[in-house]
Amino acid sequence: MYITLEADYAVRITSVLCKAEGRLDAKVISEMTCVTLRFSLKILRKLVAAGLVRSYKGTTGGYTIARDPKDITLKDVIEAIEGRYCFSRCLQPDNECSRSASGECPFQDAFCDITRVVSEKLESHNFAELNSKYEKKETITSRTE
Repeated sequence: MYITLEADYAVRITSVLCKAEGRLDAKVISEMTCVTLRFSLKILRKLVAAGLVRSYKGTTGGYTIARDPKDITLKDVIEAIEGRYCFSRCLQPDNECSRSASGECPFQDAFCDITRVVSEKLESHNFAELNSKYEKKETITSRTE
């Protein structure tokens, strides 16, 4: 199992914005993350809607991170793209059991436990920690075109 490519790219984009000093335009973000401009814009819209990124219009517009990087977790970014994390569809309130089971289900209990553990792990990693731990501590200066 993998997270989607879109969620993976969203993590890259968030990381770049967390390191930036000032606004970056979508073209610069696209180039820095090796994500096409069109896909970057789609992801940025979702990150803005989730309150993780701020957008500014106009000639000096661009994007900035909306919260302190220590307050943005991997779970926040992935769920901004994918929706609420759930290991199996059977855990969704509006989904019917594909086994047509009624009552207690040992699979559902296991899937619920897996969902909880993965969610907790994703929540335990924030972008301040990730950027300082895994990448050179370089500052990205504001670049808008």
